Amino acid sequence: MSGDEVRHGVKLSSLDQEVFPDAGVTKRELLDYLEAVSERMLPELRDRLLTVLRVLRGQGPFMQKNLPKYTPDWVERVSVWAETSKRDVSYALCNDLRTLIWFGNQRAIEYHTSLYRGGPEHGPTHLILDLDPPEDGPFSLAIGAAKLVREALRNDGLDGAVKTSGSKGVHVFVPLAPGQSTEDIAAATRAVAARAERLDPALGTTEFVRERREGKVFLDSTRAGGATVISVYSPRHRPGVPVSFPVAWGDLDGVKPGDFTVRTAPGLLDAGDPWTAEMPEPFVLPEDLVAEGHTIPIARVVAMHEGKRRARAARESS
Repeated sequence: MSGDEVRHGVKLSSLDQEVFPDAGVTKRELLDYLEAVSERMLPELRDRLLTVLRVLRGQGPFMQKNLPKYTPDWVERVSVWAETSKRDVSYALCNDLRTLIWFGNQRAIEYHTSLYRGGPEHGPTHLILDLDPPEDGPFSLAIGAAKLVREALRNDGLDGAVKTSGSKGVHVFVPLAPGQSTEDIAAATRAVAARAERLDPALGTTEFVRERREGKVFLDSTRAGGATVISVYSPRHRPGVPVSFPVAWGDLDGVKPGDFTVRTAPGLLDAGDPWTAEMPEPFVLPEDLVAEGHTIPIARVVAMHEGKRRARAARESS
């Protein structure tokens, strides 16, 4: 039997149990990993609304936004009104190692954050493109799409850093100077995706409907506004427990998601923090990019309206 342990003021339990079926990683190894990367991970989590994916024994994975009643008083939190559910949601702010260890002990595997720090009035800190290859496509397609996005960015004087998602895609982050509106940032994100698609329409697509992507990489521009994104260094609910890990642009070719796991990633951080090292200085978005983006409809909204039209047509025809 695994004995209990206290670490950073948190009483831990069941340390030798697998964190979820087919993980191949124990709860102790998950906590060791979170502690090992905490100096790099916590600055990215700081003051962002946290949503975690938890896996309790004998249950399937579930997303948790609202903190449970048994949460310790010392966990920082922010109450946010949720319009869809018409209630206040108590979000955690994971601002210290004790909180991170507590979440790990609660079998929180994945750490998804808001795009802004503090309240939404501060706006997203980054413009983010999520590059999602087809289900059966090689990871090299996502790498190629990331290079397309970087070319589109550089054509307008911008640049960013890239990380694996820990799943099957990659994320490109462009740091932003404060004071830019959420609507303009969302518009610019759509424009970057559209420009990347035009550079190589055989590789990338902005088509929101999966069935219409024709085996191309989805250039997802919907990581904007109130969306969330998996934090850099966060583990993922996948066999072997891969993590979202930063990669230098020059090292992208040949990278695979399985290269970075809770077991291998800490040893790759001895030389420092590659995420901050690769991140350029914050940008003010060019006016032409923002203007173009405001002419592009929001993909999710277009797909939703089209779905409603199809349903209505089906009802009428029957």
